[in-house]
Amino acid sequence: MTQAVLGLVGGSGFYDLPGIQNPEWRRVESPWGEPSDDILFAEIDGLPIRFLPRHGRGHRISPTDINYRANIDCLKRAGVTDLVSVSACGSFKQELPPGKFVLVDQFIDRTFAREKSFFGTGLVAHVSLGEPISPGLADQVENALKAANIDHARGGTYLAMEGPQFSTRAESLLYKSWGCDVIGMTNMPEAKLAREAELCYATVAMVTDFDSWHDDHDNVDVASVLAVMKSNTEKAQALVLQLAKLFPREHQPCPIGSDRALDVALITAPEARDPALVAKLDAVAGRVLG
Repeated sequence: MTQAVLGLVGGSGFYDLPGIQNPEWRRVESPWGEPSDDILFAEIDGLPIRFLPRHGRGHRISPTDINYRANIDCLKRAGVTDLVSVSACGSFKQELPPGKFVLVDQFIDRTFAREKSFFGTGLVAHVSLGEPISPGLADQVENALKAANIDHARGGTYLAMEGPQFSTRAESLLYKSWGCDVIGMTNMPEAKLAREAELCYATVAMVTDFDSWHDDHDNVDVASVLAVMKSNTEKAQALVLQLAKLFPREHQPCPIGSDRALDVALITAPEARDPALVAKLDAVAGRVLG
């Protein structure tokens, strides 16, 4: 069995981890450019933890400008086997009010200005993304949510918008009519890239607002989001501590094969592959590229 290394990507308001041991911020280099920040190497109860603030410490980087490829590549290089995303979101459902956490299981990607794959001309690959969340990892996160006594919902569709502006009312009503549960700006292409990198991936979406559809609530703005974010961050920190305590110390094989997603994904013949691209893929796809 492979040792489990729990990766955490923190979004808006979630920039540090209390209760950790042996913390050390380390720069991890990537051929895909600059990641959002250094990676925090640490432990909780003997479990290796790798934490990356998605927007950089101090929230320096907008959702569009995040180098998602470098972030995922660096986390893979840091040994991560299982990656949990923690991010703020808006809600399209009355039963998902601010303060509730949603363990989403589906995405609709409406982003358009981001690099979305490690693969391309010179080495083409098509990973399966019908089930974008790794169910075994989601089970572990839900166990931790219950142990931390955090109000949450299991399952839901996350609409990923480009941003950085919040939705118009018409957009919000459209996405609600599609049956979406929450909306955010950062989980795509992050989830796609995690699958290409053969990382088990799960998302904890922390509701801060009702987006722009709700007649009884003001339209979302930064002030309203920040007002809820402090409480959400404290709960997220409690979640991480519980997750680390309960997490298996050996990586559990993914029931849907997230951790072997490249077994049948590469389509370019070996003799036709671009050596430069192959070299950049040493961490992401080294297992199948030899």
